[in-house]
Amino acid sequence: MTEPRWLDVSTPDVTLKALSWGPDDAPIALCLHGFPDTAHGWRKVAPRLVDAGWRVVAPFLRGYAPSTTSTDDSYHVGALMDDALRVLETAGATGRDVVIGHDWGAIAGAGLAAMPESPFTKAVIMSVPPAGTFRPLRGLPDPARLAARLPRQLLRSWYITYFQLPWLPARSASWVVPRLWRQWSPSYDASEDVALVMDAIGAPENWRAALGYYRATMRGSAPPPRYADLHRYWLARLRVPTLYLHGADDGCASAEYTHWVKPALPEGSAAQIVSGAGHFMQLDQPDRVARSIVEFLGDPAG
Repeated sequence: MTEPRWLDVSTPDVTLKALSWGPDDAPIALCLHGFPDTAHGWRKVAPRLVDAGWRVVAPFLRGYAPSTTSTDDSYHVGALMDDALRVLETAGATGRDVVIGHDWGAIAGAGLAAMPESPFTKAVIMSVPPAGTFRPLRGLPDPARLAARLPRQLLRSWYITYFQLPWLPARSASWVVPRLWRQWSPSYDASEDVALVMDAIGAPENWRAALGYYRATMRGSAPPPRYADLHRYWLARLRVPTLYLHGADDGCASAEYTHWVKPALPEGSAAQIVSGAGHFMQLDQPDRVARSIVEFLGDPAG
């Protein structure tokens, strides 16, 4: 397979760079990465999707070089959704396109899949349960079982609380990034990916942007008006058929959350736990992940 091409996307707030694999006239599989990762994290799955008839377009999220940081200082989910829609438009929407999101990309992808008139026919959400799964809390199945998971999840999510502290987190990229890769995908040799991540968010202004995702969400700050309409959908129930994937060995969030995600998905959806996979399943189990995605999406030609 040839090397990916570069796609430039200009918005009023950021300039985005995206990698593109496959023919320009094929339906688009828009792949959104998370933290701490980059668009290069799709490099093992992309060839398999292209072989199945898709064009893979994977942007570097705002703040992740070579994409720029936000002039609005907005790292809200609504901003990520807006960026994704602009990438789709620039790449050339076909009406048969799908969104595939991992981690923060999963959060944005879930918001895009919850839009009343989503431009995507299907979605694949990986490693992070859609927020709408747990809204409202009343009526969730097995509430005691869910509550029992919370203490361990709080320990796993130590970094989220740490990122809210003043000045100290800003000096922590060099040890936080490799530690999270070891903790989240313990059986995967992440040396190449950690280097790619440090190239993208190792500089102070980029690391500050990466922290901004967690600060904007945890502090509940309002997004700029240009993103407000989209932002409200990230907490809503999904509307398009969705495949939810979670790695059995994920050290970030337990695969057991799939128990609550599955009944909350719309008709035509599915949920799978990928054996032998950690948080970064698209890298440590690319064949299994790609096979599940291709089977769920079906023929891109319709």
